[in-house]
Amino acid sequence: MRVIRLLVLAAPLAMLLPLSAQAAWPAGEKAQYMEDCTMAASKSVNPAEAQKHCACGADVLEKKFTTQEIAQLMDKNTPPNGELGQRALKEISVCRVQK
Repeated sequence: MRVIRLLVLAAPLAMLLPLSAQAAWPAGEKAQYMEDCTMAASKSVNPAEAQKHCACGADVLEKKFTTQEIAQLMDKNTPPNGELGQRALKEISVCRVQK
């Protein structure tokens, strides 16, 4: 009986976890990232591979970086500090492009 009560309390919290995981991108920034990345990657690989690579990179950024860090990475007026930029490149490097 106690287990059922515990599950009833835990279920709503478990449902919120995916929402919190998707909250890292500032409004409109993911779409801008995808557009910029796909345009740049399409110069060296076919558009389908570019799209796949960029989606992987967006997912990595979403999982490994805070909202503030993503905002810094996406700020076109102020480039990110060297450490943050290098970290982003290292994390995104797991997304391999098939040529």
